[in-house]
Amino acid sequence: MEYRFLGKSGLKISELSFGTWITVGDQTDVEGAFQLMKQAFDSGINFFDNAEVYSKGNSEIIMGKVLKKAGWKRSDLVISTKIFWGGEGPNDRGLSRKRIIEGTYASLKRMQQDYVDLIFCHRPDIHTPVEETVRAMNQIISQGMAFYWGTSEWSAAQIKEACHVARANNLIPPLMEQPEYNFFRRQRVEMEYLPLYEETGLGTTTWSPLASGILSNKYVEGIPEGSRFSLKQYKWLRDKRLDSPEGKEKVLKAAKLKKIADQAGLTLPQLAIAWCLKNPHVSSVILGASKPCQLKENLKAREAVPLLDDTIISKIEEILANKPEGEKDWRI
Repeated sequence: MEYRFLGKSGLKISELSFGTWITVGDQTDVEGAFQLMKQAFDSGINFFDNAEVYSKGNSEIIMGKVLKKAGWKRSDLVISTKIFWGGEGPNDRGLSRKRIIEGTYASLKRMQQDYVDLIFCHRPDIHTPVEETVRAMNQIISQGMAFYWGTSEWSAAQIKEACHVARANNLIPPLMEQPEYNFFRRQRVEMEYLPLYEETGLGTTTWSPLASGILSNKYVEGIPEGSRFSLKQYKWLRDKRLDSPEGKEKVLKAAKLKKIADQAGLTLPQLAIAWCLKNPHVSSVILGASKPCQLKENLKAREAVPLLDDTIISKIEEILANKPEGEKDWRI
């Protein structure tokens, strides 16, 4: 396992990391999660990602029990959580100072931790002034509840504004962004955030490298029992990601991409994850797995990165036909 600096900080995180969305709490119990996290840790993964909303808080509870059972040295771990959706009350959503502080306390209690290493604003909040959010995150760090803060699915303009507010008020700016990044979602990581990598030292911990499982190629002939799209509570995800016209087109492209993977001696998930790792602006690719065999297969992706030469990349681009382009030069 290789370790990359998180943006321009001195913190190193594993290039592959373990995420708990949908899997921990919805598909696995404490024992199942323990086996997966131990497998991840033994492979060199040090970054474990969570969020208060995952499995309505149960994912954090399970992770806390796993960490206590495993007994790993805390300084060997990089643990994160994300704050935004904490419940149904009028102040249980968003990024107000009250929501952030109370949400962080609740997350730490569920995970049985004194602090998290990384804390993210899970989505932008158009109702809360950016300065209020930045000051709340600064308070979280100054009180030792987290070491670094960042954003998830924020636009480049929103991140830049938060950095400007922080520096203007001598506060800590966001260090990292957690965007979706895969064959089908590329614009932000490859184009929109491009100026921020140098200007603000932005790091990225990207999620869904397999596009919610579509790039596992298991949905060509329907929805397998036990997969995330078979879960009743994620029908909204199936409707949006799989059953839509765009989703059906992605399934067809996944079948074509599998042929490229076969020719390279890789599985399609390994090809997809290695492609994400090849981007130098990606600090870590978050993996999600509900079975040890899935995790074992996906961990091999790091060995596949050197295989992705110009010829293979060209074949991938031909199928995807979605490479982000810069601003048009109207003088040409």
